Amino acid sequence: MKFTPFGIKNQEFNRAVRGYDRDEVRAFLERLSDEFEVLQNDSEKHKTELERQEDQLKEFKRIEKNLQQAMLNQTESTSRAVDSAKKQTALILKEAELKAAQFIEKAKENANSIRDSVLKLREERKLLIARLKALIDSQSSLLEMNVQNIETRPKKKEATKEHMNQDEQTEINVDDILEKLL
Repeated sequence: MKFTPFGIKNQEFNRAVRGYDRDEVRAFLERLSDEFEVLQNDSEKHKTELERQEDQLKEFKRIEKNLQQAMLNQTESTSRAVDSAKKQTALILKEAELKAAQFIEKAKENANSIRDSVLKLREERKLLIARLKALIDSQSSLLEMNVQNIETRPKKKEATKEHMNQDEQTEINVDDILEKLL
């Protein structure tokens, strides 16, 4: 049976010959009812406060769960962004290394090509110098033969003048040839 302040105040007892004083029992029940009412009101107030705090606790737990989830998502997102940045950096570095290696290889090829060209030009120069020496030697031999022929021929003034003009032309031609070849 559940007690209420009203039930306590209106409680009726059976009458007995030797029972308790009615007024005293009534006064006691009245005080007991008032005290019970205060306790019941306090209990209701505490129940209401407890329910409100439980609701607030549930809300805080929900907020905490959302914050934890958001923090977890942000951590994962940050990790993915860092991993992505690391991968991009690695790719950029590899690409730069590859381009540098290609550039160096091309520069080496160009240097080898230039070196080969220089060697080839040196060989051509040596060959050209050898040809010029041979040409000069042959021209010198021809001139010597012409001089010997002139000395062995009968001396005529006109013939000598013509040969001298030819010799001068021959010398000019040799010089011209040397200048053109060099």
